[in-house]
Amino acid sequence: MTQYRTLDHPMIGMIAWDPARPAEWLNDHIAIVHATSNAYVVAGDDGDVVINTGTGQQGARIREKFEELLGRPLNVRHLVFTQSHPDHIGGWQAFAGPETQLLGQRMFGQICAERKMLGGFFTPRNARVLAALIPPGVDHKWFDTPDPTPMTTFGDEMAFTCSGRDYRLVSMHSGETLDALAVWLPAEKTVFTGNWAGAIHGALPNFYTPRGDRQRSVPAWLGHCDALLAEAPELLITGHEYPVTGAAQIHAYLTKVRDAVAFIHDETVKRMVAGTPVAQIQADLRLPEALTPQPGRCPPHWIARAVFEEYAGWFHHDLTSELYPSAASSVWGEVVEAMGGAGAVAARAQAHLAAGEAEKALHLIEMAVYAEPGNRQAREAELAIFDALADQTEGKIFDLLGWLEGRMMATRAALAT
Repeated sequence: MTQYRTLDHPMIGMIAWDPARPAEWLNDHIAIVHATSNAYVVAGDDGDVVINTGTGQQGARIREKFEELLGRPLNVRHLVFTQSHPDHIGGWQAFAGPETQLLGQRMFGQICAERKMLGGFFTPRNARVLAALIPPGVDHKWFDTPDPTPMTTFGDEMAFTCSGRDYRLVSMHSGETLDALAVWLPAEKTVFTGNWAGAIHGALPNFYTPRGDRQRSVPAWLGHCDALLAEAPELLITGHEYPVTGAAQIHAYLTKVRDAVAFIHDETVKRMVAGTPVAQIQADLRLPEALTPQPGRCPPHWIARAVFEEYAGWFHHDLTSELYPSAASSVWGEVVEAMGGAGAVAARAQAHLAAGEAEKALHLIEMAVYAEPGNRQAREAELAIFDALADQTEGKIFDLLGWLEGRMMATRAALAT
């Protein structure tokens, strides 16, 4: 049985919500509340600026924490959302008042509307990826939270002043979401980036998640990263963890991530031009040791496919069947029957697994289980294959490990019936 669990991944500590954990000062005017995604306040004598609000269930307590730290009620003049994900915007009603201006990037409303429209699609997908974290029947109701309103949105940049401090909002429509933005305090060389560069410092940006989402642009992210680096920030405040401080440390951290993303992009493009199939590009991709990222959510080969499909779309020119609606699985039953049944296919899959070829074993066992879902030998082989693939993650890729945990839970349930 695999030794790795999503519950042990660094992500868990970053998204943990403790109602008793107090707000903290980051300096003499910026405070943080650690939540599923962190909330911040830039305090001022003539009004406060709040950046992100946690989930709908957390918002009121986040406000209380800020006020306990400040020793006074908040006077929220501007409420800024670095992206429209529910763990950033859900608690907005606890902060918005008649004098509050709600601010987001121009895609904010569209992305919120799409999330509502597709809530019935994304909710079960999210549950499959986080099956080990979300007990059966639990609904976080993220898609039921009212969207912030009324919103003031902007295109590329927007500026305002509050309590004598100048603020600059800059569109960062790449990385985590298409409606992402950065909040700059130019005089202080401070920038809030939300999850634009990923959830974990030093990990690869989350260009693709198995739950699905709008395509995030890899070349656009590289351009935004170069622009941010050119500003030489001295305090980088993100959606999780504590800030990165010092111009040299920020430059080193972001440059390494940027170089890793650029390497994946450039290698993928080079191989595309050479006519290499996307699956082979993914299989061959290896980051140089100096660019090895921290454990995160998105492995390099997912980013390679994201690059390929951003430039070339879904038709890979590998198989004519890609152009037709019939799934490969429509003939799996015949193939399995011709091979001697699900048990025989499972035996072949187990042979591949024993030879250290878990991915080949996975292709075969998916056929066997599809053809005969009640075949115990196939299900036992399926569980062993998922277990081996989970071991291959070494506990580093949160979303992949979460998906495999969910599949193992489903297989165990099938074996128990």
